[in-house]
Amino acid sequence: MSYSGIGGQAVMEGVMMKNDTQYAVAVRKPDGNIVVDKKKYDGILYGRAIKKLPFVRGVVNFVDSLILGMRTLMYSASFFEEEEEQKEKAVDEKKEKRNENLLMGATTVVSILAAIVLFMLVPYFITNLFAKKITSQVLLALLEGALRLGIFFTYILLISRMKEIQRVFMYHGAEHKCINCIEHGLALNMENVKSSSRLHKRCGTSFLFLVVFISILFFLFIHTDSGIARIVLRILLVPVIAAVAYEFLRLAGRSENAVVNFFSKPGLALQKLTTREPDDDMIEVGIASVEAVFDWKAFLKENREQEGRHDISRSNEVGD
Repeated sequence: MSYSGIGGQAVMEGVMMKNDTQYAVAVRKPDGNIVVDKKKYDGILYGRAIKKLPFVRGVVNFVDSLILGMRTLMYSASFFEEEEEQKEKAVDEKKEKRNENLLMGATTVVSILAAIVLFMLVPYFITNLFAKKITSQVLLALLEGALRLGIFFTYILLISRMKEIQRVFMYHGAEHKCINCIEHGLALNMENVKSSSRLHKRCGTSFLFLVVFISILFFLFIHTDSGIARIVLRILLVPVIAAVAYEFLRLAGRSENAVVNFFSKPGLALQKLTTREPDDDMIEVGIASVEAVFDWKAFLKENREQEGRHDISRSNEVGD
């Protein structure tokens, strides 16, 4: 398996694929046609060296993913608005763009705060109710961790039952299958994509699971008698935990190490809930999105040439 560097996400009736600063959103419109929108997204710290530093890059990439994800979701949703609503849109493009940026910024902040409250603070406050009966800090930390995992799994289970979300999860499967197809050295076509796995180690689902799991490990070893300090620590450590999770996910995408693969298994198992097998129309959309930003033919050719050079090198070593 070869690392391609591309990633993406599912959107409403479509797939977004990103390669470096280029991204493309392919959407199946209500009339059945596929529209592909290709643009550039530099990110919040484009060109700055700090963006490439280990652990810092995890936080930056997390925020960039939220911003770009919301932008592409809004774009895909625009094809399914009522015609009258589309006619009533403002003509002033600059004003519309400014309002869109403000909305995305506000939504990003609200989403992060909601996630912190739901997955970090709610388990803490519930656990705190048992603080008088459970004196062991380790047991309290384990209880809090179990609650955090329980809330996370319950959240995934609940949204996976929503009909609209199930279609998004099918497109999520199409996204993974397209990337797996390329990274396993196969030509990007319908037959090869259909036979590829819908699970991938660099998935956002795996990232979220790692955030929850790593937070449990962190709070097992961090103790303080102050209730306020415990709350503040849970908030302040979110970027650190996200950074550690990102570094592991980045490693997992480039490695077939047995230990890395072992710790990747829970996230892959969870993806069975957040992905579904796509139909042919969805795969077609995924392929269109990939081809808009990634030269998969050149990628496969380069990998074959590298494998050929390695084979020659090994033959020479044996001959010596």
